[in-house]
Amino acid sequence: MNGTSPLGDFLRIRRSQLRPEEAGVPTYGERRRVPGLRREELALLAGVSASYYARLEQGHSLGASPEVLDAIARALGLDESECRHLHDLARSAKPRSRRRPVPEHVAEATRQLLDALANVPAIVIGRRSDVLAWNRLGHALFAGHLEPGAPDMPGRRPNMARLVFLDAHTRDLYVDWPSKARAVVGNLRLMAGQYPQDAALHTLLGELSAKSKDFASMWADHRVKACESADYEMQHPLVGSLTVLQQTLSQGPGPSIVVATTAAGSPSRAALELLDRAVTQTTPAHSDSRLITG
Repeated sequence: MNGTSPLGDFLRIRRSQLRPEEAGVPTYGERRRVPGLRREELALLAGVSASYYARLEQGHSLGASPEVLDAIARALGLDESECRHLHDLARSAKPRSRRRPVPEHVAEATRQLLDALANVPAIVIGRRSDVLAWNRLGHALFAGHLEPGAPDMPGRRPNMARLVFLDAHTRDLYVDWPSKARAVVGNLRLMAGQYPQDAALHTLLGELSAKSKDFASMWADHRVKACESADYEMQHPLVGSLTVLQQTLSQGPGPSIVVATTAAGSPSRAALELLDRAVTQTTPAHSDSRLITG
């Protein structure tokens, strides 16, 4: 990127993506030399001086107040997740506020919840999109081609971002793969803003950028998206087509549980029940949490 800081990069790219007519800025038919809004136009919309806004984009001003950031977010038309990301980037630019990430683990309460969700596909995802645990049906739906005990082996632990971008099985699993891929990238953007000191996260981002042109292109777009709830049509190799609602059950800082549900009485529910029966018949009768959590 040509910016001098993650905050500057984000502001510059999002400004370039905002067309004058979307922001209510008159152009009077003039030929514009830059895409999107000019710095001066964005500064005017946000109610700050052009010189101050320029310093923000150039990484020379680290003391933007929450009120100023909110005004800039409104001028850019950012949604709630994007606004939160803007604040994270501004906060992380201040050396005194940088925080080192703590190691992630699966709490006993989370293991019990996975067991209770035996008939619902569920996986536990860390901030870097590592799969820290899954129940039997979650493993069967999302990554049945991998070893059931993989989340319990740090050196071989699955990573959903790697699977989505680098694994052919996972790519074929999602009928609208670009939609799933953009959601993964948008969530990683949020995490990168919240954990700027997470070296492993930035190593992952570098790896994906080098190995996947799709990831590199989506990452450069600076779109932010919280993976809270989305419908996905899937083409599963064992049970065929089904549509699931993937929901993230967040419990604050730390790993999140992602569950996949289907509409009652639907063909998708029947397909999921068929997969459940197949898993039950082929998996030894042990506790899910002991067998496949990490």
